[in-house]
Amino acid sequence: MTGTTSPKTVAIVSYITFIGWLISYLFLYPKQKDALGAFHLRQTLGLYLSGLVLSIVNRAFGPGLVWGVGSIVGVILFVFWLIGLVSAINGQLKPLPLVGEYFQRWFRNL
Repeated sequence: MTGTTSPKTVAIVSYITFIGWLISYLFLYPKQKDALGAFHLRQTLGLYLSGLVLSIVNRAFGPGLVWGVGSIVGVILFVFWLIGLVSAINGQLKPLPLVGEYFQRWFRNL
């Protein structure tokens, strides 16, 4: 065993909860810095932060006021998560629909 980590592994693990993202960013990515890993770390960070903002908004305004909108956005985030995971599994640098290019720009220093 060489002790290196596959860029695909970094990309895939980053989609397995925020803890997986932290493991990828702190432990796996430094061993194998690659465009694929960096790309998916940025995509998943954007997804996780979007989910956090959605959760805060839902709690701040009460479930009755924005429940429907929050549910729709939650489903959209889940679909984006699936699209990103499949892209990572296939080793593709495919940005998420609508938001992926923004995540790449906002987190370009990652």
